[in-house]
Amino acid sequence: QELILRARPALEDREPVTIEMPVRNVDRTLGTLLSNHIVRKHGPGGLPDDTVRLRFTGSAGQSLGAWLARGVTLDLVGDANDYVGKGLSGGRLVVRPPPESTFVAEENVIIGNVALYGATSGEAFFRGIAGERFCVRNSGASAVVEGVGAHGCEYMTGGRAVILGPTGRNFAAGMSGGIAYVWDPMGELAIRCNQDLVELDRFARSSRKMKTDELNLKRLVEAHVQFTGSTRGQAILNEWESHLTEFVRVIPTDYKKVLEQKAKLESKRSSPWAPRSTDPGITIDG
Repeated sequence: QELILRARPALEDREPVTIEMPVRNVDRTLGTLLSNHIVRKHGPGGLPDDTVRLRFTGSAGQSLGAWLARGVTLDLVGDANDYVGKGLSGGRLVVRPPPESTFVAEENVIIGNVALYGATSGEAFFRGIAGERFCVRNSGASAVVEGVGAHGCEYMTGGRAVILGPTGRNFAAGMSGGIAYVWDPMGELAIRCNQDLVELDRFARSSRKMKTDELNLKRLVEAHVQFTGSTRGQAILNEWESHLTEFVRVIPTDYKKVLEQKAKLESKRSSPWAPRSTDPGITIDG
C-alpha cells in the first residue's frame, strides 16, 4: 500500500519515481499490488521502462516482484525467498548482494526455489545461484543467473535463460520452447540435462550458424554486468572469444525445426528472385 501511495505521480501522470525502502522476509509479493494498479490505469502495456524504480535492501519474503508489470524496475540489494518473479509480466528484476559482502557471489545462493514460474515477459538478473526449478513454465521472459539447482528450465515454453554456472540434475525436462544458454567449461551439462526433448549445441568460435544466438547471449551477459556488477559476467566478457566455445545452447528439437523453417522462409522472401505480386491484396507464400 505504501508503494502505491508513493508511486502516485507515475500512476497518475507517468512521471518517473524512485522509491527506496528496507525489506524483511515477512514482506511478500512486493510490487504486485502496485503492478495491478498500473495495469488497471494504463492497460497491459504498462508504463515506459524504468518509470517506477523500486530499490530495496534486506531479505525479501516469498514472491518478490510477482506479476511485475512493465515500467517497474525492482532492484534488491540482499537476497530473496522462493517464487521470485512468479508470473513476471514485463517488469525488470535485479537481485544482487551488498557491495560490502565478503562471500563469493557466484558460489552462493541468492534467491530461492521456483523463480520466474510462469513468467510471460520482462527481464531478470540474479548475481548468485538460484534454487531448484528455475524458470519453470517460463514463456517469454529473459533471465540471467550464475547457477541453478535441480530441474532448471522445466516445462519452459519460451523466453531465454542464461546460466553462468552449474546446473543441477534433470535440466530442461519437458522443455518445449525457448532457449537456454549454459556456461559449461567443465563439460558436465550433458550428464545433468534431460535430453528427451532438447538438443545441445556447443558454440564454435566465429560461427555464422549461431551468430544470432551469440549476439543474444552477449547482450544478456552485458546487461547482467550492467545491472548487477557481476564479476563472473565481466570476466567472461573480457575473454569473450575464448569463453564463447564453453557455452552450450539448449534448444527443444521441434522448436529448433520451427525456427529453421522460419529462417528459410524469410530468406526466400528477401531473395531478389522471389516472386512478387503487384496486387497489394495478394500474397505469395514460399
